[in-house]
Amino acid sequence: MSPPTSGKSKESGTARVLGSGASGVAELLVFHPVDTVAKRLMSNKAKVSFSTLSPIVFRDYATASLPKKLLSLFPGLGYAAGYKVSQRIYKFGGQPWFNEIITRNYKDEFTSVFGERKGKMMMQATAGSLTGIGEVVLLPLDALKIKRQVNPEAFRGRGVLRIFMEEGTTLYRGWGWTMARNAPGSFALFGASAVTKEYALGVTDYSKATWTQNFIASIAGAVASITIAAPLDTVKTRIQNANFEQKVPGLTVMRDLIRNEGPTAFFKGLNSKIQLRTNHLRMQILVVGPKLVFSYTLAQSLIPFFGKYV
Repeated sequence: MSPPTSGKSKESGTARVLGSGASGVAELLVFHPVDTVAKRLMSNKAKVSFSTLSPIVFRDYATASLPKKLLSLFPGLGYAAGYKVSQRIYKFGGQPWFNEIITRNYKDEFTSVFGERKGKMMMQATAGSLTGIGEVVLLPLDALKIKRQVNPEAFRGRGVLRIFMEEGTTLYRGWGWTMARNAPGSFALFGASAVTKEYALGVTDYSKATWTQNFIASIAGAVASITIAAPLDTVKTRIQNANFEQKVPGLTVMRDLIRNEGPTAFFKGLNSKIQLRTNHLRMQILVVGPKLVFSYTLAQSLIPFFGKYV
C-alpha cells in the first residue's frame, strides 16, 4: 500500500508502476472470466434462475462444450488488458502519491480533527477516494471492455481507432455515475484496509506488512468497497453496455430497474464478487471479491519488493 505518513517516500515511482502493473496483468489472466460473468449478470434484466443462468452467462455458447463455454468468457481481452493494467497502475500506484500530497500539505488538519492514528487512516482513505475520482479518465477503455463482454453487436466490425474517432465523447457516457461509484468505493477500499492493519493486525508501517497481513487487510477493504459500490456499479454497467447511439440517463436506468426488477437488482453480480460458505450457524467469508483481493494483495506486496531495487 502506501508508505507511512512521514511524507518521505519509501518506494520510487518505478517500483509503484512495476508492482501495480504486475498485479494488473496477473489479475487479468486469472479473473477476466469472473469479471465477464459479473457484467453479464448485472446487464441481465430478466429474472435469474438455475435454468436461465447458463444462457445468461454463456450466451450463444450455452449448449456448447465446456472448453468453448470457458473460452466464451474471454471476450474483449485486448480492451480489458489496456484498461485493467492502466487502471491498476493508476489506482494502486497513484493512491500513495495522493497520500503523500495530503500528508505533506494537510496532515496537521487531519490530526487536529481525527487524532494522530485515526488521522493517518483518514488520509489513506481520502487519498483512495481522490484516486477513484480521477479514474474516470480511463472510462473509454472500460466502456469498450464492457461492451465487448455484454454487447459485442455495438462494434459492428469497427476497430478501436475507428470507434475512438467516430464516437468521441460518447465513450465517456456514465462518467458522473463512475465518479459517484469510485469515490466511496475507493475510500472504503483503502480506508478499511488501513483500519484493519492498524487495529486488527497492529501494523503501523504499511510498507512493511507481510503478505498474509496484506491479504487479510485486502479482504476487509474489498468487502467494504464492493458492497458500497455495487448499486452504482450496476447502473454504470447498464449505461455503458448500450449501443453507442443509445443515450439512457442514469436516473432512467434506476427508475426502470426498481420498477421492473425490484431494489435487490442493484446488487446483481454481487454474488460473483462475494462468495459465502455457510456451515451450520457459522458463516464466514471464504472468498471476497477475489480479483480485487488478489490484485490489491499482490500490489501491496510487490511495490515494497521492487522498491528495494529501483
